[in-house]
Amino acid sequence: MGTMRLFDMHCHLDFLSDDVALSLAREAETRGICAFSNTVTPAGYRRARALLGACENVRAGAGLHPWWVAGDDTGSGVPFVTADAIPQSRACDLQVRDIERFTALVRETSFVGEVGLDFAPRHVQTRDEQIAVFDAALSACAAGGKVLSVHAVRSASTVLDMIEARGTHLGNACILHWFSGTSDELTRAIRMGCYFSVNPRMLATKRGRAYVRSIPQNRMLLETDMPAEDGAPYAADNWERDLRAVLAGIAEARNEDGGELGKEIAQTSMRLLALQPQ
Repeated sequence: MGTMRLFDMHCHLDFLSDDVALSLAREAETRGICAFSNTVTPAGYRRARALLGACENVRAGAGLHPWWVAGDDTGSGVPFVTADAIPQSRACDLQVRDIERFTALVRETSFVGEVGLDFAPRHVQTRDEQIAVFDAALSACAAGGKVLSVHAVRSASTVLDMIEARGTHLGNACILHWFSGTSDELTRAIRMGCYFSVNPRMLATKRGRAYVRSIPQNRMLLETDMPAEDGAPYAADNWERDLRAVLAGIAEARNEDGGELGKEIAQTSMRLLALQPQ
């Protein structure tokens, strides 16, 4: 095991086959790697919970990703998810799920993700449905004590408006995954107490590096968003390398010592995941 524990605060272990995901999680534990594994559908969450529930280094989040939200064509006025909304390789795992069934899963766990909004051209046609699902998820977090990983593509102002309206940021930890909003939206999110998970693609842009310099150190988290695509091979060596590379990139952008920065990021992550120090 390395001298420092590493925490991936946004990944998708359920995108891997069961055998690979479980083997990877177990190997990661021997290396001191812990993870907040996000899911994109309720079925994916139930699968991840059953598969990885015994892995002390992994927390699975109950998710309904905005890409997987389809418009209502039943006349019921209730948004839902359909197999047409996901890659064919996982379509067989998905049955129609209404908002009530999704929010029931949110209420029973401390970890929620991936949820949020995506108003990029490819997905903006389901804007109203996305908002309804995200609002239901936020409402289900009203009692507090939850950690949310939030997707906000071309929608940061709306995401922050909704979080603020529900008061979700007051009793929960809201992590903005791969933040790509404006500098004003970043400032607002920082003032609201949000956390930010940073991945290599964020560090690859001038704006992303500038944002990394602005984020308070105690609100900074690492992420990989792995795997790159559904079923792509991914080994523990890659995982450790990618996390260390993100940490090094953040330290370089901030002109800070990577060791001390890594310790603070690890402490923050450990607290959010409710893990015991080693």
